[in-house]
Parts: sequence; C-alpha cells; structure tokens
Amino acid sequence: MKNDLGHVNHWIFDLDNTLYPPAAALFDQIEVRMTDFVVRTLNIDRAEADRLRHKYWMQYGTTLSGLMREHGVDPEPYLVDVHQIDLAHLEKAPDLRDAIARLPGRKIVYTNGSRFHAERVIGARGLNDVFDAVYGIEHANYFPKPERQAFELICARDGIDATRATMFEDDIRNLTEPFQMGMKTVLVGEENSASHVHYNTDDLSGFLSRLDV
Repeated sequence: MKNDLGHVNHWIFDLDNTLYPPAAALFDQIEVRMTDFVVRTLNIDRAEADRLRHKYWMQYGTTLSGLMREHGVDPEPYLVDVHQIDLAHLEKAPDLRDAIARLPGRKIVYTNGSRFHAERVIGARGLNDVFDAVYGIEHANYFPKPERQAFELICARDGIDATRATMFEDDIRNLTEPFQMGMKTVLVGEENSASHVHYNTDDLSGFLSRLDV
C-alpha cells in the first residue's frame, strides 16, 4: 500500500477496541464495574451512577478524570477495581502480532486504562513480545487522552518525536491532538473523513501488513 509513513519510527497503539475487536465487548464489562464503583463511592443509585459515568467520559475523556476532579477520588483503587474483568474469550492474534513485529522502529501501547489492564489484554492476544513499552493513564500523571498534556507527557517519557510517529485509535476524539502535534493518525473502526484522520481501517492487521515501510 502506498503511504506516507516511511518516516515513522514510533508506532503508538491504543488498547481497548484497537488491539482487539469491539465484538470482544471487554469495555462492556469495564463499564459495569465503573458504574458499580461510582455507586459505592458516591453512595448514589445505579441509574445516577451510570449517568455520571457516561457524563464524565464525554466531558473529561475518562470517567476516572471526572471522579478525580469533581469528587477527589483516588485513582489507584479505581483502576485496580474496574479492570478486574474476564479475558477468557479473547483470542490470540498471530496475524496482528506478525504485522506489528515487522514495523520498523519502536512500538508502544498507550491506553487511558491502566498498564495492568493493558498487559493482561496484550498477553491474552499473544502480543506481549512485540511492544517495547506499555503506558497507562498513570504514566501521564492521570491526565487522559484526549488532553494535549497527556500526549506530551507520554512523548517526553518515551522520547517520541511526534512528527515521526503514528497514532492508532478507535476514539476519534483522541486523534485531534496527535494530529495537531504532527503525528500521522489512523482511526481503527468506523470510517470517518474528519480532517484530522489520515487513514481509516476496520482491519488493523490487514492495514499494517499492507504498509510499504
């Protein structure tokens, strides 16, 4: 595939619904646990907790960020609790593993979840030997994507030159700042022709295997 990614030496992958298909429905499990946590922590009924969970995700980028900013919630117990999910149905992804492994340069995972969650998912998908680093929201000082500061912190931590990086994401909101910083952007999932999206794909392994890099 002809592309303009030949200069890229950092390949940054989101985790949830990017390195596994949305049909795996892992985030459905996480959302249930998020709502349960909000019920217990704020002592409110489930309907209101579910409303706040979604509101904070829309307003702040993550439910956790809303809970921290508006209620002073400690992020560490939250991250441990909400990511205690069942991964038994996740399938190995040898084609995706091979496609990522052949990319030149440094490959990292950067998620708004925790590194604990990311490493569990990566292991379940058989991808644990292809990434050079795994970063969770804790490595961005709990600033979430889509905030510019979050990306800047991860870039600084990993020595990323944004103009030589590509970001793979399923949430289009999380590609705006990478685009502004000079990254190439790939939206994984539903097609969208927004100006800050360079490429769309619903088949990540196929997209990567066709790259002329």
